[in-house]
This record gives sequence, C-alpha cells and structure tokens, in this order.
Amino acid sequence: MTTIQNPAVASGEAGPEGARRLRRLAFGPPEDPRWARPALWALLVAAAVLYGWGLSKAGYANSYYSAAVRSGTQSWKAFFFGSLDSGSFITVDKPPMALWVMGLFARVMGFGTWSLLLPQLLEGVATVAVLYTTVRRAFGPAAAVLAAAVLTLTPITVAINRDNNPDTLLMLLLVSAAWACQRAAEGGRVRFLLLAAFLVGCGFNTKMLQAFLVVPAFALAYLVAGRAGALRRVADLAGAGAVLAAASLWWTLVVDAVPAGRRPFVGGSGDGTMWDLIVGYNGLGRVFGADSERAGGRAGAGAAFGGEPGAGRLFDDLSGGQISWLIPLAVLACAAGLVLLRGRPRTDPERAALLLWGGWLAVHFVVFSFARGLFHPYYSTALAPAIAALVGGGGVLLFRAHRRSAAWAWALPAGIAVTGAWALVLLGRTPSWHPWLRWTVAAAAVLAVAGLVAGRASRRAGLRAIVAGLVSALAAGLAGPAAFAVSAASSRTNGANPLAGPVREGRGGIPVGGPIGRGAPGGAPPGRGPEGFTRPRGGMFPGGPGGPGGPGGGVSAGMTGYLERNQGTALWLVAVPSALEASSIILRTGRPVIAMGGFTGRDPAMTVARLRRYVEEGKLRYVLVGGGGVLPDLGSAEVTAWVVKTGAPVDPGEYGGPPGSGTPGVRLYRLGSS
Repeated sequence: MTTIQNPAVASGEAGPEGARRLRRLAFGPPEDPRWARPALWALLVAAAVLYGWGLSKAGYANSYYSAAVRSGTQSWKAFFFGSLDSGSFITVDKPPMALWVMGLFARVMGFGTWSLLLPQLLEGVATVAVLYTTVRRAFGPAAAVLAAAVLTLTPITVAINRDNNPDTLLMLLLVSAAWACQRAAEGGRVRFLLLAAFLVGCGFNTKMLQAFLVVPAFALAYLVAGRAGALRRVADLAGAGAVLAAASLWWTLVVDAVPAGRRPFVGGSGDGTMWDLIVGYNGLGRVFGADSERAGGRAGAGAAFGGEPGAGRLFDDLSGGQISWLIPLAVLACAAGLVLLRGRPRTDPERAALLLWGGWLAVHFVVFSFARGLFHPYYSTALAPAIAALVGGGGVLLFRAHRRSAAWAWALPAGIAVTGAWALVLLGRTPSWHPWLRWTVAAAAVLAVAGLVAGRASRRAGLRAIVAGLVSALAAGLAGPAAFAVSAASSRTNGANPLAGPVREGRGGIPVGGPIGRGAPGGAPPGRGPEGFTRPRGGMFPGGPGGPGGPGGGVSAGMTGYLERNQGTALWLVAVPSALEASSIILRTGRPVIAMGGFTGRDPAMTVARLRRYVEEGKLRYVLVGGGGVLPDLGSAEVTAWVVKTGAPVDPGEYGGPPGSGTPGVRLYRLGSS
C-alpha cells in the first residue's frame, strides 16, 4: 500500500508547531495513507447525523431516567443518589453515573430534550473514535476504518445512542478501557492497566455488573500478551483488581453507610441497600432469573422482552436485525486469525487484540443468550464494539491470507457468502420492507465472491477484480445494517425499548424492529382510563416519544392541576404506585412525587409506618391507590388498606371528572386533617 505523507513532512518544511498539529489532526500521522483520517472524519460526521437527526422531536425519551435528571437539577442530594424525585424517596434502579453526565449538562444548558440527549450523541461519536484508535494500533488504518464503519452502522447502537439509557456511556467507558488494556499489553506499562480497571469501575457505576463482562477478556489478553514476566503480569492484574474494586464500590459503600432514614430507598432492591441491588435484581437476578417478581413477575420473564434463552436468542426475530448481521463473519475472522497467527511471538499485538475482542464477544454472547432474567434487545449493543473490531481486524487478516496463501484463499469468500446469506434471512423476515434490498445484497455477495475468486485466478485482471470484490463485499455486509440504522435515525425515539428497523409484531406483542414501539406486552390501547388515569401508549414502561412526560404513563392533567393547587406546604405533591405515574408527573410539574413501589411498583419501599410519619409531619397529603404500575395488583396491601381506611377519597368532580363517579380500586385519597 502506498503511503502519502503529510504535505509539510514531504516538503521538508516543519512549519509552526500548531500548523503541524493541525495537519496531523486532519490527515493523521505521516505513516498512515492519506485517505485514512479523512475517512474517519466522514464516519464521525455520519455517526453524529445518525445519532442526532430529529432528536428535537424525542421529547424526554425514557421518562424514568429523565425524571431523575430533572430531580437532580433541583437537589444535589437527589443528584448524588440518583433519586427519581427531588425529595429523594427512592432512587432509580441503576447507579447514577449516566444521570450525573446528563444532570451536569442540564444544569448548564437548562433541562430539556437536548440536555438529555446531546451527551448521548457525543458519547456515541466518541466511542467510534476510540474504537478506531484502538483497532488502528493493532491492525492498521484500513482495519480501523472498517471497524469504525461497522460500529457506526450497527442498528441497535444507532437506536440506543438516540436515547437516554445508560448503555451509551457504558460503551464509551468500556471501549476506552479496551484501548488502555491494549496499551498496557503492548507497552508493558502497568499504569494503562490500572486505567483500564478504573474505567471498568466507572462502567460499574453506570450499569453495574454488566460492566464486568469485559474483565475476563482483558485479563486473558494481558496475561497472555503482556511484555512483563509471568509473575509480574499476575501481580499487575492483582493490582488492577484492587483498583477495579475501589472504582466500582466507592459509591455503593458511601450509599449504604448513610443511615436508612437519611437516604432514599434503593430502587430495585428488596431491602433498600445497594448490595441487595447488586446481587439481586441488577446482578444474579438478570442471569438466573432471581428476584423476577420485581423485574417481571416470574422467573424467565425476560423472554417476553428479549426472546427465549438459548444459543439462538441474538439471532431470533427480536434481536437478529438489531445486532446479528456480522456475528458469523466476526467469529470466523477471529478463529481464522488466531490460527493464522499461531506462530507469532507471545506478545504479538494482533493476536492480543484478537484475544481481547474475541473474549469480549464470547462472554457477552453467552451471558446475553442464556440469561433467564430480564433481557431487552437493546442490551445487545454491548456486542457491537467487539463485532466491529473483529470484522475490521480479522477481515484484514483474512484478506492478507487470501492474497498470499492458496490454502486460505477460501476463507474470505466463505465469510462474505455466509454474511450475505444471513442478511437475506434477516431481510426476508419483513419481505414488504424495501423488498429490492434483499436482492441487492444477494447480488453484491455473489459479485464479491466472484471478484475475489477471479482476482486470484487471473493475474491480468487480478487487481481490478479484487477491488471490485471488496467494494461489493462492503455493500453485501453493510447495506442491511445501514438500512436498519437509517430507519432508527429517521424515527421518533422510543425511550423505553429503543429498536431499529421495520416494525413487525413479534413474541409477546413487542415490535421486532421499529423505534416507534407499538404494542409492548401488557400495554393497553391509548386512551382514558378510570378516574383520571391516562393509559400509556408504547407499553408498560415509562418513556416513549412525545412531549413532557411522554406517553409512558401518568395522571390526567386535571388531576395534576388539582394536586398542584392543593399541595400547600407538603414536600411531595402525591404518592403514586410506581414510576409509571411518578415520572410523568415529575416531568410535567417539576415537583417531587413518591413512587411507592419504584420502577415496577413491587419495591417494598413504602410502609404504613413511613407513610403515617410523612402525613403527620405534613410532608404528604395525597396518595393515588391502584391503576398504575407495570403489573396488576401492585403495591403493599397493608399500605393500600391503611390509605383506604384513614384517607378521604377525592371526588373526581374536583379535578374534572364526572361528579360522584369512581372506579373501585383506583382512587385519589386525601390524608391528614386538612
């Protein structure tokens, strides 16, 4: 490959230091081909467009997290704990690092759509840039450009980067940790390994134990390929483990050290502590289905959202179009690459990179495929960096082998053929959606294989045939994901269950693709419910497209207005069964609302003693009983019985309903003497 140097270097004129840095920024280091850095810039612009197009219409995206961000702008206590409400009754069911980023943007920019979603856009674009840098160090600029293109066009990654879920920040932290781990292995400098551990710890404080899924891959890569001696490598990993523990658990230790009466109940936990959340609902419960009642009511409830557990989960109707397009090629490239590099020195950077990214893909694939707890298709975005790196780096290795070895000449054409065939299957699941695309992909795959085969068979036409084959291979591999990605970018954000591609009803009524999010399981048709309760569009969970509060669930405007007029000096506007109602009211009014049962309504956060104390202290005057939550018959029966016994039901006529109307089990109650 011909290397075109930086113009200043080629001319021998060093120029001012600032000018040299600008040229390097624009065109890359002099050893890189001239096209590599401009290609990266083009991909970063494309990523920004895909992640940011039409975001002004996204409203508050996932209203559950948006409500917590708004509360954090009103109270530093709520900010630190990640509380859903500014009164800090209960936290969200995740650590707060992603909320902290959005909260700081909101404090500077003002709370709104862009302060929530601009951080996600920037984090997504930064992840593409860091992945490019990481892959380039091991495999060169061509592999890096290909990896960056794959990550940019991964459908579920586009969808999640247009949302305010914590996955976007998690991916930036983990890809940055991969860069640091690779630097540690290739340079023998332990500080980079400690940096990798610190970044993974930050990932833990973003989405808990999911961040640790990369740790086996990082440890394997460093243990095998690190430049230090064997004992030193083991000692380095032990030191990194200590840093990982400190970076991961400092916030947990601080939270649990605060007396229970002075901190919010930890959402998603069974006893109000972070430790219970770590090992339960957000930990082993996700893998083995434990604590499933708070997650979805039964063991294996994740099947309703992400498909049945098993080796085929990431290829099924729910997740296949989101992530699986290039998994077969990535696996083939990794396996073949390890065989091709088997004679290299132990510290070979290419083999170390294959171990790192291959281990990342393998661990995530196994855990996500066989997890029996709550699983959403958008979790699979965690596989995207590894798939992209393996397709980029492994693809370059396969191309080299194709050119140099007759024994390996079959590998790259076979990988392209399998990729094209799998794309046909995925596109065939929605045959009415751009039907021409299937046959375009099929034709491109055939031309790619033919070009590569002809390139080896004929010296005369070899180069032209190979170039044509590579261009066709790119079309065959990326056309399908790109179409799904553009679909996500051109649709309104579904904050609760972001997806890409065409809408098609799948298991449990969840749309297989399509960011609009119609027909989530258990969801009722939009419209008025009993006594001022507004049924949500988009299904069970808070969030979704639309204006303040989104259509993710909430109390009618009439009831909200009544509560605002009658709040008086109370700290909380109202107590409601779950975050389904609370987040909507918080976003609409900016006032603190108690979600008695947390996200799903099943958290044992509210007790009769606690509720009585709030009423006696004048902190709460109104409680909504029934009608909300993710599941039927939610909340504490004792709390409900106490409210019904001691409270005065508010006639719907006072907030806009027909006087004297009412539905048993769904009522607003006034508590206290006033």
